[in-house]
Amino acid sequence: MSFFPDEVIIEVLARLPIKPLFKTRTVCKLWHGLPSDKYFVKLYNQVSDKNPMVLVEVHDSTKPNSSLICVDNSTGVSEFSLDFLRDKVNIRASCNGLLCCSSIAVKGVYYVCNPMTREFKVLPKIKDQNLTRFYPDSEATLVGLACDPSRGKFDVVLAGYQCAGSSRRPDKTFACLIFDSDSNKWRKFVSSQEEIFTHMNRNQVVYVNSALHWLTGSGSYILVLDLNFEVWRKVSVPDETRYGTGNRVYLLESDGCLSLIEISDTWMKIWVMKDYERELWHMVDRVSLGCIKGLVHGIFPIAQTGECVFLATHKQVLVYHRTSWAWKEMYSVQNNATLPLWFSAHAFRTSIFPCILSHTASALTKTKVKSGRKKLS
Repeated sequence: MSFFPDEVIIEVLARLPIKPLFKTRTVCKLWHGLPSDKYFVKLYNQVSDKNPMVLVEVHDSTKPNSSLICVDNSTGVSEFSLDFLRDKVNIRASCNGLLCCSSIAVKGVYYVCNPMTREFKVLPKIKDQNLTRFYPDSEATLVGLACDPSRGKFDVVLAGYQCAGSSRRPDKTFACLIFDSDSNKWRKFVSSQEEIFTHMNRNQVVYVNSALHWLTGSGSYILVLDLNFEVWRKVSVPDETRYGTGNRVYLLESDGCLSLIEISDTWMKIWVMKDYERELWHMVDRVSLGCIKGLVHGIFPIAQTGECVFLATHKQVLVYHRTSWAWKEMYSVQNNATLPLWFSAHAFRTSIFPCILSHTASALTKTKVKSGRKKLS
């Protein structure tokens, strides 16, 4: 190794998966300190940005618990686990290598974790339950995670219609709770909204330009939460998609830009917002769906870059290579799956996020089990 300059070695190590990278820390002092070095962390995260993955929760009717898989275009399919949380959770949002998960056993308990490094933080329990009691699964309508690696911080957003008094019916008051990792506290503000969100609209939240973006159920515009000023605003979608009939649209992120994918019976059109301030969209690709004709009605785009697009069907995960125009099946589930794969699929990428290094599993030592349920004391 003495033949190679340190700069070359660092470039090589920045392209390793996280588990092998952490194993190399025993080689020497230089390698041991890399995961906490600011320059290396920035380089590693920049490299991983170009390699998106799809995280899928697979529900099997023959097994008591669901399993997680990670689909990587370069390395294939690997098993995934959140057992280090020591709790049964639902994955609600994904951003820059971090996941936001909600506890199934204890309502109002949320985790933010880096599943690759197995580090996590238990967020302070939410006291205001009016926001989370109406929607199915007793959770907020919108859950967003905003992770900014350059600043070493993250925000968790829960938003939904408040319930008046003891009624389970919501009013038009749209409440928003924001957790700031710097202050380690929740803060709340309210506004008035009349939006409808389907499952995929809620699942596909995009964080770009210091704002979280959700596509409304009608697909006519995008609801945006500006985290710098804590205000909601609306962003228009391309006119061609707004006035189209029968086509489906999905909101994604592409190389740091807001992107929209429109799917019809025969075509997949990819739009990217090149000018965010003026809300100018450009169609960057138009893909024929003839070779997957039988799957078109049940296909959902999950993640993308300038080179490829990941899509999920009821039982498959596909990847489309934009340069070679080739389709490839990355994963297929057996016939005993109870839920479609697209129902619980999230865009994902590996990262080193040092802001949660100080939060260890000791946070869960206060956990007690009463009457068969795990409760955080």
